[in-house]
Amino acid sequence: MFAAERRQLILEMVRANGAVSLRELARVVQTSEVTVRRDVRALEAEGLLDRRHGGAVLPGGFTRESGFPQKSHLATAEKTAIADLAAGFVEEGEAIVVGAGTTTQELARRLARVPGLTVVTNSLLVAQALAHANRVEVVMTGGTLRGSNYALVGSGAEQSLQGLRVSRAFLSGSGLTAERGLSTSNMLSASVDRALVQAAGEVVVLADHTKLGSDTMFQTVPTDLITRLVTDEPPGHDDRAATELQALADQGVQIAVANGSGVARGPGQPGMEGGPGDRRGPRRDVPLPGQRRNHPPGGGAGGPQLRSAPSLSETSGGRVADLAPRRR
Repeated sequence: MFAAERRQLILEMVRANGAVSLRELARVVQTSEVTVRRDVRALEAEGLLDRRHGGAVLPGGFTRESGFPQKSHLATAEKTAIADLAAGFVEEGEAIVVGAGTTTQELARRLARVPGLTVVTNSLLVAQALAHANRVEVVMTGGTLRGSNYALVGSGAEQSLQGLRVSRAFLSGSGLTAERGLSTSNMLSASVDRALVQAAGEVVVLADHTKLGSDTMFQTVPTDLITRLVTDEPPGHDDRAATELQALADQGVQIAVANGSGVARGPGQPGMEGGPGDRRGPRRDVPLPGQRRNHPPGGGAGGPQLRSAPSLSETSGGRVADLAPRRR
């Protein structure tokens, strides 16, 4: 494929999806990431797209939301690794909320094996993934169906979450920065995600490395309300993604990183695996310094008392990585 043909295909993919990783672009055009990076740089010089951490987005700084068919084929290996790791943070008998998204759909498939679990969701995809799980109770919000991501949104969804209290929320989004936190491109989706956050004692964000540093129109979760980020390992050349992770850690967000093989590791660190009997599996975590604001440990006014899962320090196995808030 000639350079002009490659760049035209790259441009079409970015226009169709809003944001595409270098890894995915290289796979589609059947060339190396080094060559794709050169093509993306040339297209950026022409003002046709913007480079981001490990990928490319539509120009203008704010990525638009792509539909489910496009999202379902992007960063599939990364989403699988993230879902595998995130499922380990869920305990038997918990009550949780799970938001809409292709990554949370992957998580739901793994939650089907957790006995006594109650999952509240506004996502038809999450509910479908748990539909045949005999030991999992699924509670769906009301609302209006948004066909592009198979989610229930609007005042009906938000009202059904009033008075609800669960141990934690698992959310995804379109972008994540240390400055603004998690964001999405749709106003109705953002409003429901905020209601899900209000119902939870802790907030766990699931975001692959291509979303790090991307900023979209509507903020859903400010950084100071994010308890933990579960992400994949950025490519070795992606220093900006590593910088964003450190900035999130500086603000007290616990970072859990997994690569495609399920082994957690940090920049420049050897692989670290959980010890025997550690059901949570491989991970890299940043300790949360002190009690976070607005995150009571389960229970609270407006809902039943629910048992929160134990913290990282209470679990067996695993090791804590060096990535921690820098002293100022």
